Amino acid sequence: MLSAGDLIDCLMAKELPIGIRGQAEETVKHEQTLNYHSKSLPEIYSTPNMIGLMEWAAAKAMLPYCDEGEISVGTAINIEHRAPTSIGALVKTEAVLESTNGRFYVFRVTAHNGAEEIGRGTVTRTFVNPKRVAERRAKAGA
Repeated sequence: MLSAGDLIDCLMAKELPIGIRGQAEETVKHEQTLNYHSKSLPEIYSTPNMIGLMEWAAAKAMLPYCDEGEISVGTAINIEHRAPTSIGALVKTEAVLESTNGRFYVFRVTAHNGAEEIGRGTVTRTFVNPKRVAERRAKAGA
């Protein structure tokens, strides 16, 4: 059941311009490979690390629209990891705001390793104020 605060948040969805972009990049290190987690797996960039970088690109796109004390958080992902990437490669991600659904913002995301596209899909994010969330939880627990 939605609280009054949740209803207010839903009604106060922000209008972000369709097409806003964010970018993020990193050079693949061993700690970001499958092999780091299991020596029986190859030394290739892991899907969770790619998704994290895609999420960061979307977060950077939303950052200029955050009110004081506010952050954006991921709420859904739909990603295809399409090609392997080795240690030392520079992975670049881009997020482009494609649509909104109330207070949810859907970004088209891509990842490239300099030679080819290695991933694509969508990530959905929303704005939250961690302090207000903590206050609501404290009241609910009282």
